[in-house]
Amino acid sequence: MKHKTAIIIGASSGIGREIVRILASQGTIVAAVARRKPMLDELVAEFPGKVLAFEHDVLNTDEVPELFLEITKQLGGLDLFVYNSGVMPEVESSEFDFQKDMDMVNVNMVGAIAWCNQAANRFQHTKHGCLVGIGSVAGDRGRQLQPVYNASKAFLHSYMESMRNRLCRYGVIVSTIKPGPVDTDLAKHMKMKKMSARQAAEICVTKFHKNGEHYLAFFHRFAFYIIKRIPSPIFRKLKL
Repeated sequence: MKHKTAIIIGASSGIGREIVRILASQGTIVAAVARRKPMLDELVAEFPGKVLAFEHDVLNTDEVPELFLEITKQLGGLDLFVYNSGVMPEVESSEFDFQKDMDMVNVNMVGAIAWCNQAANRFQHTKHGCLVGIGSVAGDRGRQLQPVYNASKAFLHSYMESMRNRLCRYGVIVSTIKPGPVDTDLAKHMKMKKMSARQAAEICVTKFHKNGEHYLAFFHRFAFYIIKRIPSPIFRKLKL
């Protein structure tokens, strides 16, 4: 499905940046929203007339309503909205750091609510659009290493499901994407095999027009079907 206009939150690097590049190359007019303006300007230079840059920190939720209206005005409409912003600071196995936890809550959860509510309200009234949240396989189970990150993605999955159930009557598509490890700044401290950001973005784009939850790899769909059903006492002993 080709989208005429799109907003990507968290567009300066990683999956978000590659989504912008893919959509712009397909002819979509894309509003790229992120904190790092110089990186957004690179996208504007790469796709003149196709990418509009908007500097914004998702922590500043009071800016969202006015900025959303300004962006949709400049775009001349809205077909696709993607919330991709997320943080995952490195957390030691015995560490409990409230500031790190609050950073994840504010970016991964509060920022998502502030922006997705705006998009959902618009799509509800226009009876048209695709609302996308970039979640994570980490949200499928409460694993030991990242309690708050796992919880923040589990929240996003549940929130998007609620949006899906609410907006389906208006013909709005709500898609939740659940990547595994991806080679981005977010996961640079993770020592494991990772999918490239470009490959992840290419798969994401194919899922935007499909209702429901979507893994990027068939293996994860199969593996987490099992992981979610392991009894808690056994799961604790596995130390996953």
